[in-house]
Amino acid sequence: MNFTISSPANAVIGRYNLILQVISGNKIFSRFLGQFVLLFNPWCPGDAVYMANENERQEYVLNENGIIFVGNAKYIEARGWYYGQFQDDLLNICLTMLDLSLYYRQDPAIDVARRGDPKYVGRVISSMINGNDNDNGVLLGKWQGSFHSHENPSRWDGSVVILQKWRQDNYKPVQYGQCWVFAGVMCTVLRCLGIPTRLVSNFNSAHDVDRNLSIDKYYDSSGKSLNIGKDSTWDYHVWNESWFIRPDLGTSYNGWQVLDATPQEQSK
Repeated sequence: MNFTISSPANAVIGRYNLILQVISGNKIFSRFLGQFVLLFNPWCPGDAVYMANENERQEYVLNENGIIFVGNAKYIEARGWYYGQFQDDLLNICLTMLDLSLYYRQDPAIDVARRGDPKYVGRVISSMINGNDNDNGVLLGKWQGSFHSHENPSRWDGSVVILQKWRQDNYKPVQYGQCWVFAGVMCTVLRCLGIPTRLVSNFNSAHDVDRNLSIDKYYDSSGKSLNIGKDSTWDYHVWNESWFIRPDLGTSYNGWQVLDATPQEQSK
């Protein structure tokens, strides 16, 4: 006897146990057949992450190598980065990441029920890539001071060793990361789960902390700069965009969605 199983396009991603149960009269026979993993599927037209262009699927889902642009507007440097989303045990690490999140720990049933929604999964992963929320995040950020006791962020050239070290250290944040490192690891995890993802670099990048959409600088009557406010402009910043539809906002918002794992403030 042959069985064919078809999952709904919006099914929850993750590990599934497959059990065969036969009822005969008053007797019930059960047999464990195995386990499988269900992921988002950019090749499936009914999936929220469906990407119609095959070249784009090859680039934003299947490509394990990429370039991250860093530096400043007058001197842009291209860094090679190995995403390695299909390397051994990376999928298990990524699925474990979902189960370690604060969302899962606070309410496992609701969290798992929402894992068919790429925007929800994207937010959970964005929070878990950094250790800023006391949630066993992957990376600890550091932008100044000495790096002699741990890894200088500029020496990382791929995600695999970072994620493997995170697991080997019993899911304690790896030290240290900066924006391009957070974005590179985030890209690896989302591509591994089947969500098309890319990196975006922005130069002369405004960092507005008081949410008034302006960068404010203050001076006294003599023209001396005052140390008021924390708005700033960075040489560059790197974040991610992931491809999925937005039924909550309307079709005009379908497509590339911004996700930023760099921990400047706690996740909300």
